[in-house]
Amino acid sequence: MSCRHRRRATGPLGLALLAGCAASPPPAAEPVAPPPAPAVQARIETIPVTPVPVPPVVIVQSPPQTQVIAAPVNEEDQQALALLADLQRYAAEPGDDLKRELVAANQVVNRTRSDASRIRLAMLLTLPAAGPPDDARALSLLDSVVGKGGGASPLKQIAVILSAQINERTRSVREEQKKTAAAQEKLDALRAVERSLLLERSRNAGGAGAGGGGGTGR
Repeated sequence: MSCRHRRRATGPLGLALLAGCAASPPPAAEPVAPPPAPAVQARIETIPVTPVPVPPVVIVQSPPQTQVIAAPVNEEDQQALALLADLQRYAAEPGDDLKRELVAANQVVNRTRSDASRIRLAMLLTLPAAGPPDDARALSLLDSVVGKGGGASPLKQIAVILSAQINERTRSVREEQKKTAAAQEKLDALRAVERSLLLERSRNAGGAGAGGGGGTGR
């Protein structure tokens, strides 16, 4: 009997039927889960690991940079270096170039009259290739530098050395001249003696000839 016909029934039986209709439908069958697959135990192999040595970290510190400050060059030091370079150059220059250098140095001295120009002219005056040496004027120029007051400057030291060399050369030349003069005097004396002997011999020869001629005439 359907629930609709059951609702039409009355009495206790109808109530029972209604209660049966009012009851919930039977539960649906639950799905059956498949049996779990057998667990596979993973095999873990231990791989030996060789430790890689880590190089030590070396921190290289660059040395502090030292700032080199060039000392200022004195103008007089530069002039002294230029004079020394000129002296070496003059020793290798030909005579014509030295003569032109001498003319130019004379003009510079007449214009500036500085210590460096005086020393340069004095050097040229002592070189025979530049012309007849004039040691007296060279010494006069150098004495004007050496005689100045103040400390021993580089220019003054060069002037002192050149002056000493010129004086030594002048002394040697004078001694050589004295020796030459003495030797010349001896030579002149010998020549005088020789002339005297020749004259005496000539006189004796003339007297002997005159006496022989007189005897023959008699």
